[in-house]
Amino acid sequence: MKREHFGRPQDLTATQPISHDVLREKYLKPGESGMEDVFRRVARALASVEPQAERERHEALFLENLHAGAIGAGRIMSAAGTLIQATLINCFVQPVGDCIQGVDDGGYPGIYEALREAAETMRRGGGVGYDFSRIRPRNAEVKGTASMASGPCSYINVFDQSCSTVESAGARRGAQMGVLRIDHPDVQEFITAKRTPGRWNNFNVSVGMSDAFMQALGDDQPWELVHKARPGAALIAQGAFQRADGLWVYQTVAAREMWDTVMRSAYDFAEPGILFLDNINQDNNLRYCESIAATNPCGEQPLPPYGCCDLGPIILTRFVRHPFGFDGESEFDFDAFESSVATQVRALDNVLEVTFWPLPQQQAESSAKRRIGVGFTGLGNALTMLRLRYDAPEGRDMAARIAERMRDAAYGASVALAKEKGAFPKFDADGYLATGTFASRLPAELQQTIRAGGIRNSHLLSIAPTGTVSLAFADNASNGIEPAFSWMYRRKKRESDGSTTEYAVEDHAWRLYRELGGDVDQLPEYFVSALDMSATSHIAMMEAVQPFIDTAISKTVNVPANYAYDDFKSLYQQAWRARLKGLATYRPNAILGAVLEIHPSPEAAPEALVTPPADPMRTVIESRPKGALSAVAEKVEYWTQEGHKTLYIIVSFLPVPAVNGSGIVERAIEFFMPVGQSGESQQWITSSMRMLSLAARGGFLERALSDMRKVAWDRGPVRLGTYEKVDGARVPLWHDSEVAAIAYAVQNIITRRASQAVAHETPVDLVPVATTLAPPLMAGKKCSECGAHAVIRKDGCDYCTQCGYLGVCG
Repeated sequence: MKREHFGRPQDLTATQPISHDVLREKYLKPGESGMEDVFRRVARALASVEPQAERERHEALFLENLHAGAIGAGRIMSAAGTLIQATLINCFVQPVGDCIQGVDDGGYPGIYEALREAAETMRRGGGVGYDFSRIRPRNAEVKGTASMASGPCSYINVFDQSCSTVESAGARRGAQMGVLRIDHPDVQEFITAKRTPGRWNNFNVSVGMSDAFMQALGDDQPWELVHKARPGAALIAQGAFQRADGLWVYQTVAAREMWDTVMRSAYDFAEPGILFLDNINQDNNLRYCESIAATNPCGEQPLPPYGCCDLGPIILTRFVRHPFGFDGESEFDFDAFESSVATQVRALDNVLEVTFWPLPQQQAESSAKRRIGVGFTGLGNALTMLRLRYDAPEGRDMAARIAERMRDAAYGASVALAKEKGAFPKFDADGYLATGTFASRLPAELQQTIRAGGIRNSHLLSIAPTGTVSLAFADNASNGIEPAFSWMYRRKKRESDGSTTEYAVEDHAWRLYRELGGDVDQLPEYFVSALDMSATSHIAMMEAVQPFIDTAISKTVNVPANYAYDDFKSLYQQAWRARLKGLATYRPNAILGAVLEIHPSPEAAPEALVTPPADPMRTVIESRPKGALSAVAEKVEYWTQEGHKTLYIIVSFLPVPAVNGSGIVERAIEFFMPVGQSGESQQWITSSMRMLSLAARGGFLERALSDMRKVAWDRGPVRLGTYEKVDGARVPLWHDSEVAAIAYAVQNIITRRASQAVAHETPVDLVPVATTLAPPLMAGKKCSECGAHAVIRKDGCDYCTQCGYLGVCG
């Protein structure tokens, strides 16, 4: 890396192994060998819709802007300029009506027609968001069949299974967002649905909150759950009634109790997220011609039916001059940034013409409004390079300045584009600039030019999770609006032959600081990571930036496991009062997984355990041994989706001669679960102990334990013990079932007591130690890359805290 060019647009070689791997796996097409080939393919494709005489010039401009750091979202970088019929649009919102087929009385497609349309969208590479609130509640009347409705949650099951079946263009599994309004009669079932392990695995879910509910909460008032569909006779007999506005009140609950149900699920299960629908619609430039009830799967794009996400982030680190102040005062090049934003507007507008549309309704919606989403990535790193703390007022002020300049440059470019190509067809100056819309807060001069000549794009800005595009094209710069999650970690990558490769993954700013001569063992105080700051600091950054973004911001606020429940609830109320458009949080816990902070301090390897291949260890013992036996009673503690569990196991040992006659060894021979232990697991554990006793006397105990270790269930992972990685770090050990965990515990007892090396892992104790480099290992869903149960939600995406794997976002 050359110091004088590091971080500048022309420096395309300053990348690390993770960047090369992601680029090769996600973005390179046959015949392409590097980033330059991708850039040329994308620039050529986006320029192809310009007039013939102008194509070469615009291709050069787009290529230069890609080099400068203005990249497309994942679908654009992957599919633009290829022959596959895949969409360049990352996500859509799919309407769902209150009927099985055809369209409902509001013109919304029936449930199974919506399912078909969503499947086609996912097949072409798009993620999908849905508002299921139109579907009539459970036990509402269905006149056509003289039956009772099964409710929206039952149909969400169907959409979830469909997503599992559909593999999209580029072999990426479709992402989904499900939304239900807080006043829907089935909202309580919706809120708690994902507490059941394995349910709706292909969905993020959010509750659509209204100002009316938040006001009822503040006033400790009752809250009515309503729908236009008539309830069944049984519900009417129980008190359901029709209001003056025609809606049926199915149930009245305390707003405070409903809020607590939502908050408890978010606190313990990280879902549902919250959408503040009134904030979204009041700020909407197009509130005169549309109503928004759902978002894309990551939450940064509130969209109307058939609306789309046409996204393109700009890498902010590329515009920091004299990073860290090593060779001059560090500064942000606003002029270069604004020029890049203007070119990005044209590029994303062209995407709407180049892309393949899965559905004609999506194309029609896009053509009428021409939504695009210029955004940024690398904010956390850029602030660090400017020597500003992310969680300090100075850092938030700089972020707001960047967002404001991006807003003005984007809207100015769209006004200029309207003069050349025309305003979007649905443009109405009075409605667009009406008091309260986002556009009404633009500088007066911009408002005047919009009123006079229109604007090309109804919406222009969005802060999305950048996922793999940050890894591939930004040297692992911090993701989207987020601070760095960690400065360095070890990534374990599973190869096609089943082997694994480990290598270091370094944060871009941390790596640059080291290359410029900084001491990474003594980082300056402005190096602050996501878990070093308070939850309120995360929300404060959203408050600073949101006023300058016309759609929304995708961000997950991670809080520590011991974060107080009342403080947690107040985060959401703070977000509503700040007029944010939504909030998602993640708190590691006994259900989702604990946080282990680990220090990679190598320890001496334990001595190899030698198993004498003696017949006495394998011979069949026909009956239970007589006489006294020595035994070990051990307390076993483990964690399931239901929380912390404890049981006691007794193992008896029979002394037998060693194979070489050098002494006596102990053979595990009987297994017991002491009486008096209660719980639903008692019966099967007792049976398992009897089975192990028979296996031990039959001489095949190792095989029986090995088979038990392979048992899987559908109730989520079980945490028990740790193991040591290649770099010496101890990480949690996760098992596929309670049976597998108990087998591991038995192996531990035997390994410690006797000389039978039956365990593949040498058991170690849980050792929580602090670190400054590696990210905390947050256990959660199973990672498809490394197999660890360490996948959490970060920046709206799935993120594995053990191997660094990112899900489908970006």
